[in-house]
Amino acid sequence: MALAAPGAAPGAAQRRARVATDQPRRARLGAARLYVITPDADPERVVEIAAAAQRGGAEIIQLRHKTLARGALLELARELRRVIDRALFVVNDHVDIALLSDADGVHLGPDDLSLAAARHVAGGGLLIGASASTVDTARTAIAGGADYLGCGPAFATPIKTEKRVIGPEGIAQVVAAVEVPVFAIGGIDEANLPRLTSRGLRRVCVIRAVGASADPERAARRLRAMLNR
Repeated sequence: MALAAPGAAPGAAQRRARVATDQPRRARLGAARLYVITPDADPERVVEIAAAAQRGGAEIIQLRHKTLARGALLELARELRRVIDRALFVVNDHVDIALLSDADGVHLGPDDLSLAAARHVAGGGLLIGASASTVDTARTAIAGGADYLGCGPAFATPIKTEKRVIGPEGIAQVVAAVEVPVFAIGGIDEANLPRLTSRGLRRVCVIRAVGASADPERAARRLRAMLNR
């Protein structure tokens, strides 16, 4: 499967059709339960995983790729924008790439552009997510303009080995303290998801549970069904 030419952007007709048929972004964000982040894989595989995750019921899909050059990352973001037509599409770290690819949002970490600066650049055109692992950092992020939070690690994970696991209890404390959507993240899979849902935590973000699966669509579908129980 060939990716689109680097200069190609989503067509105006496609954008108008999506805006006309979609609920407002914040309403869709509020209803979302399963958030899937793509792995650092070959671009064609990233597109396959994203498409499968959407078919499996993921309501938010984030492009996170730490090894691609910026031009290739923009090309991939634009291809994902064409493929992701039902879920919200979020770009990790890069506000400019999110805007240039017509993404729905951007997720910013502590070492990225500040929330205030991102909001100044994006205006109201993007949902902005932030990471928080304590009540204080969550409140600070929301005061800075975050529309939603990723909170964790819920469980031990090889991706963020330096971070202290806060567990379901720590995430529940953040959820109880704020009014924006909070997605638990970190080492979540089918085996430990009930430890979150038993506390009423029904918004989760996964990477390996879908991206490393031999059948990403089935993996996403099973996780999404568990969040409904």
